[in-house]
Amino acid sequence: MTKFIQLHALTVYAPSNLNRDDTGRPKTAKFGGAERLRISSQALKRAIRTSANFRERLAGNLGERTQRLGDAILRHLRGNGVDDAKALEITRIVAGIFGKIEDAKDKPQTNIKQLAFISPEEKVAAFELADRLVKDGIDAFKDNKQAGLAAGLLRRADTAADIAMFGRMLADNPDYNREAAVQVAHAITTHKVVVEDDFYTAVDDLKTSAEDAGAGFIGELGFGSGVFYLYASIDRELLLKNLGGDPALARKAIEAFVEGFAKARPSGKQNSFAAHALANYLRVEKGSQQPRSLAAAFFKPVWGDDLLAKSVEALEGDDRKGGLIAQMNGVYGALFDDARTLRAIPGRPWDPSHDSTLEQIVAFSASE
Repeated sequence: MTKFIQLHALTVYAPSNLNRDDTGRPKTAKFGGAERLRISSQALKRAIRTSANFRERLAGNLGERTQRLGDAILRHLRGNGVDDAKALEITRIVAGIFGKIEDAKDKPQTNIKQLAFISPEEKVAAFELADRLVKDGIDAFKDNKQAGLAAGLLRRADTAADIAMFGRMLADNPDYNREAAVQVAHAITTHKVVVEDDFYTAVDDLKTSAEDAGAGFIGELGFGSGVFYLYASIDRELLLKNLGGDPALARKAIEAFVEGFAKARPSGKQNSFAAHALANYLRVEKGSQQPRSLAAAFFKPVWGDDLLAKSVEALEGDDRKGGLIAQMNGVYGALFDDARTLRAIPGRPWDPSHDSTLEQIVAFSASE
């Protein structure tokens, strides 16, 4: 029985700065006493959620994470001839169901203070509620109270695949929170890293030879490179529950996520580095057993001239010893029922009898 789908990937990124900290340098983490490059789970999830394949596969079944629902409602009401004061009051009532509304004078009075994850059904219901308040009067809100309006607007399950996967929190209406069916770890390099600095200049094309020879602009940028280990786990039962029991949509969501996990990359400084990488190694495991990360394979940093091959070896082992996958199975018993692996390792021939294609991996992941 497939309850959990686990994904393990190794992706090689050339010099880049995909995910920056508050100083603009690549994010890092200490692991096994060594500094590693890091890509946050938030950056990875957004890269997947906004990727072309994800949006194409799940078109019509995606939510919107925004503070600006009120803007659209206000324009809608004004466009229908509602006067400004009444339109603003109704907008604040409806948008306020998703979170507290801004009251600072220097900020839009229709904005939700926090980002709200809103499903397509809820967005339609929000516009319908605004129209009803115009027709029935705002006193209908005062009689019904916010909890009553929330019950008619918010959903505990719907067709928003990204909300079902990544969850949401509504602080003022916790009954309509959605527990995430997909857990994504921060990606870290399998080896030690040293963040390097790039001193760069920009030339003023219109500067004449009679002027000074200096650059028009100078700057400094941190970067790093390495083999990243990525891990994610999908709770298929929870995903199905969050999607209102729609198995076809759950399969589409799994397919979109798995493809995105292999192909999507954060957008940070891509114009400067063009770090467009695909997973060189992708392993998918299915079963009812408790999920477990394989990050411990890299607690002792891998080293040598071929960090990718050494990273694969730490997971799978070689002719002399087993890797962490076999070792953990030996100690705990089988930690999955079935698995497939994609390998694109330089210097290693691709073997169709042993290695899966991405298309096969995606199909395997989504199958019952």
